Amino acid sequence: MAEVKDKSWYVVRAVSGQENKVKDYIEREIAHEGLEDFVEQVLVPTEKVIQIRNGKKVNKERVYFPGYVMILASLEGEIPHIIKSINGVIGFLGETKGGDPVPLRKSEVNRMLGKVDELSVKADNVAIPFTIGETIKVIDGPFNGFNGTVEKINEEKRKLEVMVKIFGRKTPLELSYMQVEKV
Repeated sequence: MAEVKDKSWYVVRAVSGQENKVKDYIEREIAHEGLEDFVEQVLVPTEKVIQIRNGKKVNKERVYFPGYVMILASLEGEIPHIIKSINGVIGFLGETKGGDPVPLRKSEVNRMLGKVDELSVKADNVAIPFTIGETIKVIDGPFNGFNGTVEKINEEKRKLEVMVKIFGRKTPLELSYMQVEKV
C-alpha cells in the first residue's frame, strides 16, 4: 500500500447495543491484516452515569451516541471495504452510494471528543439542579416512593431538605441528591 495519508475521523454505523463489540472486531481485524498504520484509533463515545442499585451508587458507562463508533483512520484502498464487512457494521455515516465515506469536520470531532472528556471530568461533581419548591420523588431509602417538596438545598453536602407527607403529616427529611429524582 502507498504511504499513509493524513488520518481523519469517520463515523461507522453499528448495530445499536453492539458498539463495543464492533470496536473490538474492527481492532482485531485491522491488527490481523497488519493495517495499524492506517487505523489509529477506534472509539465508542461513552458517558459516566451514576445509578442507584439496591441503595448503592453504581458508576456505569453509557454509550453516548448509540449505534455509532468513531474511527481515526486513513481510509486507503481496501480499508473501507474491510471495515464494512465486519460483523455488526452497517456502513459509514455520510457516505454516498458508491462514494467515499465523508470524514467528520474538525468542529464535529471536537464536539464529540470534547463531550467525552467533559463528561469524564464532570461525572463526580454533577450539579443537580433542584430548585426550592420543586416536587421530587424519593427513589431510595425507607421513604422510597413518597413524593415531597424541596425546602432547602445544601450544595456542599449535596443534600436536600424535603418535606414529605407521611400519614397526613408533613415531615422534613434530609436526603442526598442521589436518593431523589424529579417528578
